Amino acid sequence: MLPMATDQSVANLIIVGLTKSFGGAKVVDDVTLTVNYGEIHGLLGHNGSGKSTLIKMLSGVYAPDGGRVVLGGRELPLPLPPGEFNRYGIAVVHQALGLVPSLSVTENLLARRLVRTANPMIRWRQAHREARRTFADYGLAIDPEMPVASLAPVERALVAIVRAFREIEETSGQNGGLLILDEPTPFLSRDDVDHLFSLVRTLAQRGTSVIFVSHDVDEVKELTDRATVLRNGRIAASLTTTQAAKSEFIAAIVGRDLAMERPARASRGGAEALSVKGMTSEWLPPLDLAVEAGEVLGLTGLIGSGYDRVPYHLFGAVPAKAGDLRLGDVAMSLAAMTPDRAIRHGMVLVPADRPRAAIVEGLTVAENLAVPAFGRSLPGWFVTARRIVRHAADLVEDFDVRPPDPDRLMRDLSGGNQQKVVLAKWLQTAPRVILLDEPTQGVDVGARHQVYGFIRAAAERGAAVICASSDHEQLEMICDRVLVFSHGRIAASLSGREVTKAAITERCLDSPGGMLASELVLLKENFP
Repeated sequence: MLPMATDQSVANLIIVGLTKSFGGAKVVDDVTLTVNYGEIHGLLGHNGSGKSTLIKMLSGVYAPDGGRVVLGGRELPLPLPPGEFNRYGIAVVHQALGLVPSLSVTENLLARRLVRTANPMIRWRQAHREARRTFADYGLAIDPEMPVASLAPVERALVAIVRAFREIEETSGQNGGLLILDEPTPFLSRDDVDHLFSLVRTLAQRGTSVIFVSHDVDEVKELTDRATVLRNGRIAASLTTTQAAKSEFIAAIVGRDLAMERPARASRGGAEALSVKGMTSEWLPPLDLAVEAGEVLGLTGLIGSGYDRVPYHLFGAVPAKAGDLRLGDVAMSLAAMTPDRAIRHGMVLVPADRPRAAIVEGLTVAENLAVPAFGRSLPGWFVTARRIVRHAADLVEDFDVRPPDPDRLMRDLSGGNQQKVVLAKWLQTAPRVILLDEPTQGVDVGARHQVYGFIRAAAERGAAVICASSDHEQLEMICDRVLVFSHGRIAASLSGREVTKAAITERCLDSPGGMLASELVLLKENFP
């Protein structure tokens, strides 16, 4: 193990004047920063700010145009040989994690050693024992014989981080090494994030320097010691996280102050756009709710409370067992609802799992935008590629998709710009009801405020919006009313000035499910 007493006031990583250009444009421009031994250092920035390029230079993907990097007192040869950054005590965990789902935990954890061993016979029992000891050393109870595909999302992230730290230990000697975490949390629950942060703090206490790349200012403030904000390839701010206000981070990221106050909105008093009676499913007891035209209704609660199932039942993506849905003057059975029927009656769904359920990554922006337009603004029987691109051009401009290139593949866009395309795809249909599940998940702070604006604008045009979200600040920003769920039932309703982050959080924790969750936490602390 690395020494526990590594001096945390001494710089382990020193970056001096790192620069990178593409096509004559500087993407990273003279970046200089330090990360101390045992320090968790945040790295933030808008999409295109240069943070991904900086990480790719530290991991050997890109060759810098200039600059120096020193780690543990040793100057690194630049460019680093592709795929060999581990030799210098650097490990990177990307959002995709880099695990092989069909292989076991042990195989993923010990892959390098198992492949490189001179002995063609692998002693699996011994390998599994070593994996168990490794996880026990970090207080983790993960079965090494399980296939990674069967693990929960947080367990996969923990396996990837432990594997990365093992690689650092094997190569860094006494210098502590560098662990880079590139957006590891967007698809984790709050409880899972807490678990992951606990492991990261343990690693830092052993002397490893950690760079935590994130779009989430609250997480950066919670986890890190210091943070660097990049904007247009240059350092916009270097902040001590305990001393800096959230507004300072946001101003540095976007280059201007963003109003964080909830906009004043008058009571709408619109006609009822959607009503539900007796909706039941495996996760929900009989549920009634209604939303008016022009209203933004938020749904939230603790993990497992059932609020996040509601949009999918309404849309027919996950069939309900029973219940009646009324859209204006049209009554329908929820058990017979299908996505096609929902769309035909003016409902659209923006799901949380964007890569799998909301976009086709291998198609272009224009092709993704064209899907709901066939038979509407685009003819359903004959259409040319040129017409698809022309159709997309105005939407790309209206929704500020960056870069503004309809021919760009969706997989090449940042999360925030992908989400803008998803919203543009469905809002172009002028829907009567918009169903949202975690609409700003994996979206940076600048794009997040644009998403808020698109949602509010749709409501102003008369659409009824139902937004399921675990982000209570987001709900405060966009909602006229919020329903708090517990065990599938509505435990509290907040409206008007009651809709604040503090009040929503308090209602979640005061609900029966919230009290049970608190009691379980106490039990775990007292009886580990």
